Amino acid sequence: MDGIEYRSMDTLVSELREMYEKAYVGGGKDAIEKQHQAGKLTARERINLLVDEGSFIELDVFMLSRATEFGMDRRKYLGDGIVTGLGKVNGRLVAIYAQDATVMGGSIGEIHANKITRIYDKAMELGIPVIGLNDSGGARIQEGVASLHAIGEYFARNVRASGVIPQIIAIMGPCAGGAVYSPALGDFIIMVEKTSYMFITGPRVVKAVMGEDVSFEELGGADVHTRISGVADFAVSSDLEAIQLIKKLLSYLPSNSLEEPPVIQTGDDPERVDEELNRIIPADPRKSYDIKEVINRIVDIGSFLEVKSQFAPNAVVGFARLDGYPVGIVANQPAVLAGVLDIDSSDKIARFVRFCDCFNIPLITFVDVPGYLPGTKQEHGGIIRHGAKVIYAYVEATVPKISIIVRKAYGGAYIAMCSKSLGADIVYAYPTAEIAVMGPEGAVEIVYRKELDSLEPEKREERFNQLVSEYRSKFANPYVAASLGYINSVIEPKDTRPILIKTLKMLLRGKRSLLGRLPRKHGNMPL
Repeated sequence: MDGIEYRSMDTLVSELREMYEKAYVGGGKDAIEKQHQAGKLTARERINLLVDEGSFIELDVFMLSRATEFGMDRRKYLGDGIVTGLGKVNGRLVAIYAQDATVMGGSIGEIHANKITRIYDKAMELGIPVIGLNDSGGARIQEGVASLHAIGEYFARNVRASGVIPQIIAIMGPCAGGAVYSPALGDFIIMVEKTSYMFITGPRVVKAVMGEDVSFEELGGADVHTRISGVADFAVSSDLEAIQLIKKLLSYLPSNSLEEPPVIQTGDDPERVDEELNRIIPADPRKSYDIKEVINRIVDIGSFLEVKSQFAPNAVVGFARLDGYPVGIVANQPAVLAGVLDIDSSDKIARFVRFCDCFNIPLITFVDVPGYLPGTKQEHGGIIRHGAKVIYAYVEATVPKISIIVRKAYGGAYIAMCSKSLGADIVYAYPTAEIAVMGPEGAVEIVYRKELDSLEPEKREERFNQLVSEYRSKFANPYVAASLGYINSVIEPKDTRPILIKTLKMLLRGKRSLLGRLPRKHGNMPL
């Protein structure tokens, strides 16, 4: 072997460092500057903001596209336009991928997609959440079906990870074509206003096929998907705000379905009572109030994180803490459409309940619901099918379930909102609770119709009001239900916090038995 010259370690290390430097600039300094001018951070800048300092370990840095057609043999970028790895967020291990829009617009080629698949496999192996930072124009056209096949493989990972590890996806730029389905298969989507959008087909295709002129923002911007479609859960104003929200959201969640959610002491007195709660809720069922004020006064101060706040606002869902314990909050909102259930609010509630059940987060339900929204639009749109999702989700959930009937609880909507018959562990009611098949006015119109129709208009109104008053006094109160055991106790609103905390801690100590259930692959929920 004499005569063979070996390069020195210094030379090899120098080459390695040069390769890392090349990988770290992605598509180049000009492309990075363009990204900044668009109001966006680069993939690595986003990761550095997300993870604890010095904790990120990048994986598969040197993977390269294998494509050669359409000049791809001359367009090779280390990492293929995506950064993947493991890091810690507030001390907790997470798996991360961040698409690099400076490399061919963040387009998803075969290797790019394979890297997402590999980080998902690692997350499942370790039992840790996946955080996705999306900024991509979609499948890489130059790579054809190889790109599509690889994208399908990480879609499959989304599904296999569902309910096993949390998946939080931030849309920080374009997300187009088939690529939108990966975020949609995750648990939570965060969109950045004015710089992100999601759609299956872009404005040009919409114009060519449908003749509609529509902008990127109008077609699939953050406002559209948080307010109208319900695809996204949160809208934020910047990349930085998105990163901060990811950290906050993660703080409520366990790392996987076998763990309990993290308890964080907030310093709020578990015995705190709030006299104002006895005054906030109107005794007159025709008057509205904001259920969010009630929620915020009961949970640990500043702990309520609302999910899908702009979509179906007649229902409120979100995470909070009670003496540091994470809980899922579900509530009707009397300030919007009187708190009725409709197609969108049913989907919103069912989806949230199922997520909480997946990850061992107890459910607290505040009930003030007059019924389902009537009309042909709702009936033809499938309110029966959508409303059934709420029932299915609550019955299937095995986490502790506590319900508080605040005021109206009528008919099938009362049953659906985690009633005793659906498996609520404990049901409390306020003195203002009205539990009946329907409201007093509707009940009187039906039960006493013949008598009322036989009266003159003036006497009819007087008799009608008398009968409504009698019905409300006799039936529209919590004590009939309490006497039958459908309500466990009637409580003062001011005492809700300490009562909920004591009840929650008792329920958390119990073991949930699955004995007596026949085995099944899975149920067939009304999708």
